[in-house]
Amino acid sequence: MPAVRTILVSGMIAADPWQGGATWAVLQYVLGFRQLGYEVYLVESIPSKALRPAGATLALSENAKYFGQVMNEFGLAGHSALLAANTKETSGLSYEQLEEVAGKAEVLINISGMLTDENLLEPVPLRVYLDLDPAFNQLWNSVHGVDMRYAHHTHFVTIGLQLGSAGCAVPTCGLTWLKTLQPIVLNYWKPVRRVPNDALTTVGNWRAYGSIEHAGVLYGQKAHSLRQFFELPKLTQQSFVLALSIHPEETKDLAALSLNGWRVVDPMQVASSPSAYQKFIQESKAEFGIAKSGYVNSR
Repeated sequence: MPAVRTILVSGMIAADPWQGGATWAVLQYVLGFRQLGYEVYLVESIPSKALRPAGATLALSENAKYFGQVMNEFGLAGHSALLAANTKETSGLSYEQLEEVAGKAEVLINISGMLTDENLLEPVPLRVYLDLDPAFNQLWNSVHGVDMRYAHHTHFVTIGLQLGSAGCAVPTCGLTWLKTLQPIVLNYWKPVRRVPNDALTTVGNWRAYGSIEHAGVLYGQKAHSLRQFFELPKLTQQSFVLALSIHPEETKDLAALSLNGWRVVDPMQVASSPSAYQKFIQESKAEFGIAKSGYVNSR
């Protein structure tokens, strides 16, 4: 029988823990490749400044706890590692085992180029930079000169299906971008028979990070898009629930949401793990998703 082919995936799960939806974004690739018959390994490189609580060792960090819980839940404990950036310290597979994996892997799927360890990058012949945040990844690099870790990759893939086309003003950074759709491993998303929450819901960040202005266009956040819909609940008998990460000092926006009939819940309470995130979605009547303005304005 032919040998099982190996894929190494790198992405962010534990550097910002308790984000069930963001965790699913990485898991879909790992679980999908595994379902297709590949031997799949996951490595996440985490900077020391991301460790919680501050000053914690990797092994005793909240980040390693969350990473371990997710890996155990999806049967990935023997195929994964959390790596302290710029060191050989790991939680999960040892650094030596990661080097062995890199030596036999045919492809690296490196989400946002998070893995920068050359010992784990260079042995892999096909090194794919996977862009899950189109427009922002390119604009940070070209407008603000931020190193988005494009180096050491052989292929560049984006979910921004218009990137590089005439209708999209986002710079390509001199790279040829292959286009892809995000995968959903349907085996993990069975239909539900009963919907106890009669509401349209969504999960998101009011402001995930800074906005960017380029050539007179503001590439903004969820806040800039959702404000246009403030009055919507008043115009319908439907209920709307936002699992929204919003700073308590956003008093004006919080007051407007409340005044117009939006119900805001803490995503840490309803979507802090893959299973909780999934439960929140499956118990909702429908998704009411608003793309952040950076995605809209970049087309």
